[in-house]
Amino acid sequence: MNSTKKASERLIKKYPNRRLYDTQTSSYITLADVKQLVLENEEFTVVDAKTEEDLTRSILLQIILEEEANGTPMFSSGALSQIIRYYGHAMQGMMGSYLEKNIQAFIDIQNKLAESSKGFYEGKPFSQEMWTQFMNVQGPMMQGMMSNYIEQSKNLFMQMQEQMQSQTKNMFGSFPFPGAGTNDKTKK
Repeated sequence: MNSTKKASERLIKKYPNRRLYDTQTSSYITLADVKQLVLENEEFTVVDAKTEEDLTRSILLQIILEEEANGTPMFSSGALSQIIRYYGHAMQGMMGSYLEKNIQAFIDIQNKLAESSKGFYEGKPFSQEMWTQFMNVQGPMMQGMMSNYIEQSKNLFMQMQEQMQSQTKNMFGSFPFPGAGTNDKTKK
């Protein structure tokens, strides 16, 4: 990261008493305040007040946990279980990248829809209420588009996995591993 970006980021310090201190406003803030910073696209970093360790991801995960516990969760138990299974798995790095790219694709679609609809709302950007109205009317169409996108994404992921398996077989197929390539019927 370059130093100008770091300098423009808001610094929030987390103290041992679990309180968060916003150095820009010189006041203590709550997780709800940090969530609001996220919603406002405000750049910030949360650090441990003593060690200077970056705690931003930890705080963001806390916010997600609270959001998942209150109201309608975004992730099913099955989806969360599957995400947990990928930690420590050889595919962990690929899965993280895959999820990030899918979220970015969704954001891009949302931005294109907002941009193309500016004429309908006199040049005003879409507000949360406008998105709610839009999704109520266009929900089934959007659901279909997302289902198609997810199916294509799933197929692409399966193709990548098959290619990796094929490359692994080609790479290690010539090595004389015990039991590799032998049929149980030929062993007697």
